[in-house]
Amino acid sequence: MAEFMELEAQDGVRMTWNVVPGTKEEAGNCVVPVSAIYTPIKPFPNMLVLPYAPLRCRNCSSVLNPFCVMDFAAKIWICPFCFHRSHFPAHYASVSEENLPAELFPQYTTIEYKSPREAACLQSVFMFVIDTSIIEEEMAFLKSALSQVIGLFPDNSLVGLITFGTLVHLHEIGFSTAPKTYVFKGSKDVSKGQLLEQMGFFLNKPKPLTGVRDGLSSESIARFLLPASECEFAINSVLEELQKDPWPIPADQRASRSTGTALSVAASLLGACFPGSGARIMAFLGGPSTEGPGAIVSKNLSEPIRSHKDLDKDSAPHYHKAIKFYETLAKQLVHQGHVLDLFACAVDQVGVAELKVVVERTGGFVVLAESFGHSVFKDTLRRVFQSGDKGLGLSSNGIFEVNCSKDLKVQGVLGPCASLEKGNTSAWKMCGLDQATSLCLVFDIVRKDIPDATVQSSSSQFYFQFLTFYQHSSGEMRLRVTTLSRRWVAGPGSIQDLISGFDQDAAAAAMARLVSFKMEIEAEFDPIRWLDKALIHICSRFGDYQKDTPSSFSLSPRFSIFPQFMFHLRRSQFVQVFNNSPDETAYFRMILNRENVANSVVMIQPSLVSYSFQSVPEPALLDVTAIAADRILLLDSYFTVVIFHGSTIAQWRKAGYHDQPEHQAFAQLLQAPRDDADAIIKERFPVPRLVICDQHGSQARFLLAKLNPSASCNSDGHRPGGDIIFTDDVSFEVFLDHLQRLAVQ
Repeated sequence: MAEFMELEAQDGVRMTWNVVPGTKEEAGNCVVPVSAIYTPIKPFPNMLVLPYAPLRCRNCSSVLNPFCVMDFAAKIWICPFCFHRSHFPAHYASVSEENLPAELFPQYTTIEYKSPREAACLQSVFMFVIDTSIIEEEMAFLKSALSQVIGLFPDNSLVGLITFGTLVHLHEIGFSTAPKTYVFKGSKDVSKGQLLEQMGFFLNKPKPLTGVRDGLSSESIARFLLPASECEFAINSVLEELQKDPWPIPADQRASRSTGTALSVAASLLGACFPGSGARIMAFLGGPSTEGPGAIVSKNLSEPIRSHKDLDKDSAPHYHKAIKFYETLAKQLVHQGHVLDLFACAVDQVGVAELKVVVERTGGFVVLAESFGHSVFKDTLRRVFQSGDKGLGLSSNGIFEVNCSKDLKVQGVLGPCASLEKGNTSAWKMCGLDQATSLCLVFDIVRKDIPDATVQSSSSQFYFQFLTFYQHSSGEMRLRVTTLSRRWVAGPGSIQDLISGFDQDAAAAAMARLVSFKMEIEAEFDPIRWLDKALIHICSRFGDYQKDTPSSFSLSPRFSIFPQFMFHLRRSQFVQVFNNSPDETAYFRMILNRENVANSVVMIQPSLVSYSFQSVPEPALLDVTAIAADRILLLDSYFTVVIFHGSTIAQWRKAGYHDQPEHQAFAQLLQAPRDDADAIIKERFPVPRLVICDQHGSQARFLLAKLNPSASCNSDGHRPGGDIIFTDDVSFEVFLDHLQRLAVQ
């Protein structure tokens, strides 16, 4: 793995195949698609930022890079993508073998440009959209969390406020002496024109015929969006006065909540005031939308909120209508270049499954917690506004483009972006992105046959170039360019080369995104069958065995953990949905779709560490046999961090031994996993949930659900002090046994 991680440290890229199958047929036989998981603005300690515009190929627009062929005498460079010959412009006149510009240095395969012409720093805008149809206690938690982050807003940002319940209230915070709100009916959608007219934007002057922005004065905008430095008092005053939605709720009904209309008003206002500028709508939802466009359930409590079963049977009455509404909203926000962030805090579902399309296409965050008082929500919200090294490096207005060799085609991108539908889908809009946002690019090998040996020897490289044009968190516009080269192979002797370049971690992450995507868009798709089939094909193609002899089967170390990843992926929350609500499933998939390889692997196959008196903390097998009465286990499944005390440890803790001076060692043993869990939680975004539980306790299920059931109710071999899992799932050993039998056929 080390060499793949080195490549990632240099360019922020992990590829499933680092030696690429050279023909369409060869790529099909490899089963795992040729894909790259790329973190467009990953921070690098020695990142070079050049203060001039990039030099581009006249034919294909790719940027000058270390793989270009130079003719210094004629002052010409040859593009590796289209082989076009371009002359260096006058300001490159002194270029020579001894005097290379930085972008041609072999170590600068990733480089950034900032154009002096675009140095004007753009403002960022935050529009808070707050649900008031929540109980008093939740309201108090939410107000407290928001008042704590008001002081953390970036200096050059603007802030606005919308609250909603039965009605939608747009607060005019620009006049603190006599605050005013504009009220909209929650049951009706509001167009941009209606919104501006109702708010008196066009009083005393004719309504503009073209772009609305030209007709808005800065005074009009300042009524609703205040600079961060001036808004603290105004927003705190509104928050102090903020009451729960006053409309009475009959006993047999849900609260009236017009989420869709509120988001629509926010989008239209930002579209009129700041099209093309980095703006974020931050929605804080405490329950399901029941009123107006985008409603996911009726107010009648006798109607349950849709489940996975309802969606499968197509018996969720509001689902398709809500999806259609939010797809239109997503289109509008992408066009404006704005982001929707979702903070969903409720015991019930709030409609994350329907809102997923907007959040994902605009590159927003999603946070799912049970209450606004939960640390998952409060700590995550604080992290959004943290600056400096601990900050997320929030950036906006991204355009992501891909250039590649003519024998390659980009099939698509899985991740938080929206296609610009530019020709061959090689450009995407990324309204919001941060230092960790990662895209998964899937490539098609177009070439049908192997070129003859002479051609092959001279050009057995495929080239990829990723261009990310974005508004940096400092406000300036930048272009990051990453150019890669990978060798391709084809023909009978290529198996060993393909094996040597296989990155099983990246392959697991790509397969997880792919199976989640297929489950959402393909009717009657069977994910387990699809994954099993893929794994059998891979093992039979790349395994070492004698035909029909399962005992002779072995896999190269490059592939040896892949079956284990697939075993855990089959059991993961991305594939098994029966125990989760549609909101939870949507949440898990949205996070998977934006994370890098290392984090995705933890989601698929959690890490387990064991603490005991006998040894230092050590990694343990993700297996029920890891449980022992005198052990503490720390499970990191990305969304949840679990500290699990074996039964003896739990008894000693309840007896208070750790408080006695003579049992200092026991106190240290209890503290060690706590410290390690805190370190994980501090680094992660969104903040994971911490569960501390005991063997045989009800919350032990958070650990047991992730373990390989090698000792279950259907098998023997229960150890004293250990545990068994009550499940019909097969164990990894049985799974591997079946896999070997099928692969050697």
